Amino acid sequence: MRVAFFTDSFHEINGVAHTSRQLDAFARRRKLPFLSVHAGAQTALLGEGEHRELTLKRSIAGVPLDNNMSFDVAFMRHWPRVIDVMKDFQPDVVHLTGPSDVGVLGACAAACLGVPVLASWHTNLHEYAGTRLGSMLGSLTSDATRALIERVTEARTLDLLGLFYGTATSLLAPNQELRAMLETKTKLSCQLMHRGVDRELFRPLRRTRRDSTLVFGFCGRLRPEKNVRLLARVEEMLIAEGVTNYRFLIVGDGSERGWLRQNMKSVELPGVLRGEDLAEAYANMDVFLFPSWTDTFGNVILESLASGTPCVVNTGGGPKYLIEDEVTGLIASSDAKFMAAAVSLARNTTLRARLREGALQSRFVQSWDDVFERLYGAYAECAAIAGRARRLSPSPSVGR
Repeated sequence: MRVAFFTDSFHEINGVAHTSRQLDAFARRRKLPFLSVHAGAQTALLGEGEHRELTLKRSIAGVPLDNNMSFDVAFMRHWPRVIDVMKDFQPDVVHLTGPSDVGVLGACAAACLGVPVLASWHTNLHEYAGTRLGSMLGSLTSDATRALIERVTEARTLDLLGLFYGTATSLLAPNQELRAMLETKTKLSCQLMHRGVDRELFRPLRRTRRDSTLVFGFCGRLRPEKNVRLLARVEEMLIAEGVTNYRFLIVGDGSERGWLRQNMKSVELPGVLRGEDLAEAYANMDVFLFPSWTDTFGNVILESLASGTPCVVNTGGGPKYLIEDEVTGLIASSDAKFMAAAVSLARNTTLRARLREGALQSRFVQSWDDVFERLYGAYAECAAIAGRARRLSPSPSVGR
């Protein structure tokens, strides 16, 4: 399969970018025909032969979205370059990771050239929109009004996302709930797409700590939708319950980092870590706390489990599908129960040890190669669906 991959994020620090880089590396290792299209510092076509990388520079018309990310409303100026590269590459399928400026350009190019599209859902943008708008409103509105605005914002954003994903040939989702939602919204076939982890990098032997301090950890973007302020409430509950021999290790960066530094008593905030430094941080944690209600998957959960660190997650989003309750971690149904679960692990060393052993044997920790081999099967099925549709169509299809 000749794949043109249009990704929302590639160089940034987030789950989409990490998965995108891993897919690009997989195609390089296997010497597969692969065209990677994403935003970059300069507009340039890199690589020769069957593996190519087209980077497209954003303009000053970019609307800020997140750390180092924006939506360039003038991005369609790259249309001629993209069309020329696509015609030369001749993809069998176009893979889109979402409705970014890059994704919209890729969707238009695929439609123009008659190439089937596989679209993967990575981020609950509708929930992010509601949460961030509510955070911006702050005390300007009442709690009831703010909650109503968040719900309406989520619903309207989800409708728009449904329109975008409905233009694809087939879909991928990171968990069962989103798979059902997408199939209902779009009436298209949707498969599950897991994520992988580097078992050579993330492993318990990276642990360097020898002290008896109990370390609660978190890794991810420090943004409102991650619900990271709950970590400060966990600390308050630990202190109230008489737990003193603890500290928090919170890895990552974002707008909530300053708040956490000011409102937590025993916390280390090293910022963004990569490679062996990140792997060592995971291995040095005793309990991984992931309070987000909006994450669709949670790559960090897999990295934590591979490091032998049990996790506490909640019932919102995709992380609950990666944890076997009371085997590899604990699943909480509310913020209050999340805090109680953290405190119970602080007090129960036997439970922590049992969950640590369970984490090391988790059936959800898979290699990236296994994940992408299944993905290439989804590419082939997408092309086959488009081929059947063309044969059944009474009108001639658009030729490349």
